[in-house]
Amino acid sequence: MRDVQDWIAAKRLFKRGVKIKQIAKQLKMSKNTVKTLLQRESEPKYERKANISKIDPFKDQIRTWFLSPEYDFIGTRILKELIKLGYVGSISPVYRYLKTLKDEKREVSKRATVRIETPPGDQAQFDWSPYKMVIDNEIREVYCFTMVLCACRMKSIVFSLTCDGEAIYEAIQELFEDLGGVTQELVIDNPKALVIENDGENEPKFNLNALRLAAHLGTELNPCNPYRARTKGKIEKPYQYIEEQFVKGNTFKSMTELNVMGKEFVLAWCKEMHGTTRRIPAEHFNEEKHCLLPLPSKRFINEPLLKRDVSLDSLVSIDTNKYSVPVKYVGKEVQYRIVYGFKIEIYDMKMNLVESPEVNNGRNEVFRIDEHYDPISRNIPKSIPEIKRQLIKTFENGEKYLELASKALQQPSYHARQILKLKELYTTESLDKILEYCIKNSIFDIDGIKEVLKEKYIDIVLMEKAADPSTNKISGGHSLARDLSYYEGGGQN
Repeated sequence: MRDVQDWIAAKRLFKRGVKIKQIAKQLKMSKNTVKTLLQRESEPKYERKANISKIDPFKDQIRTWFLSPEYDFIGTRILKELIKLGYVGSISPVYRYLKTLKDEKREVSKRATVRIETPPGDQAQFDWSPYKMVIDNEIREVYCFTMVLCACRMKSIVFSLTCDGEAIYEAIQELFEDLGGVTQELVIDNPKALVIENDGENEPKFNLNALRLAAHLGTELNPCNPYRARTKGKIEKPYQYIEEQFVKGNTFKSMTELNVMGKEFVLAWCKEMHGTTRRIPAEHFNEEKHCLLPLPSKRFINEPLLKRDVSLDSLVSIDTNKYSVPVKYVGKEVQYRIVYGFKIEIYDMKMNLVESPEVNNGRNEVFRIDEHYDPISRNIPKSIPEIKRQLIKTFENGEKYLELASKALQQPSYHARQILKLKELYTTESLDKILEYCIKNSIFDIDGIKEVLKEKYIDIVLMEKAADPSTNKISGGHSLARDLSYYEGGGQN
């Protein structure tokens, strides 16, 4: 076969009008070769005749045995398997072909993962991811903890402002509770709160508190290999979906609202068909829930709780603020902890949850829930005519108060009702004297009356009645020596 230069030279001479015979003589080739070159539309290429190797019929199978993580055979093993299939050659052609696949094998080994489907109840996977979110008109870094049941792909979710050990332990328990049971194994990453050391070759060393948590739940922790997040791929994949479908574009009034909406989002998501199992997780879960281990009766709590006394106005002081609890805890000791950096959990001394308000970032504020005071205010009417009748009937100065308060206040009945509520804490006679003092000094709003109770009570009532011990008792027989911080909150009852 003539080369490209002959082809170009023949084409150029022919275009100049040189005859084929002369071209053949000048290029020292036959006329037929010149004719062949002139007839070619494209330059001639050297094509070597392919030699058929004895392993050619087996190359697809060799690729599978060598590259697939399921097999990962070496050359000698491949030769043995080829002989079973009828190969009659030596190992040299096999090695020559494997050499061409080595670069491809290195790439495959970096990304290959064998998908494993676990039986129901065997395994759950746990992880978290940070997001920037708008909470109460402020951009906050929020941690999204998630868990997935590996068999049915049912998921649970909780958001936190912290990502320390206590938040992780709490999240694992809450997510298992959301899923209705515990799996025999929990696949985790390698944070110090769970795993102290894991080099992928030796036995992992777990955090002692993590082992306590696992024992409390009845599960076993199984850390994935370092830098090998794909081994818990069932929990890694959903974070992109959460970000795209829930996080982006949404704002939330509080962390409590975020968690309520997050859980609703995940429940709706679990009613959609899963791309791998081709089943609906919420329906598939009905087959797995019976295989889950029962939940413990109480939470695992690692850090000791802080103790507080409940004041006579049914408030618990936490940091600089005060939070109400049901009035049955008045005078009792309770304990509390802060979970996820935003939620206060108040317990009685038997570790029964009493109340769970959200942490308020203000200072020296009082946060009351009206329902907490229902047992002592249920006899206080809400009807305006009845409020007036009760105030007049209860206090000698009631009618005069209403007459003057109606000229000074926009809603005198509201303030009259708050006065009636004070009967559960003070005697009617004491309150009547306070009311008399307030009328004389043109003090009609409940905030001002409470301020008088705080500042002037001893002067107005106690000093005058010091000689009579029976007047030094409040309703129910309790001593009047009390925490007057009740009146700092203003008219928030």
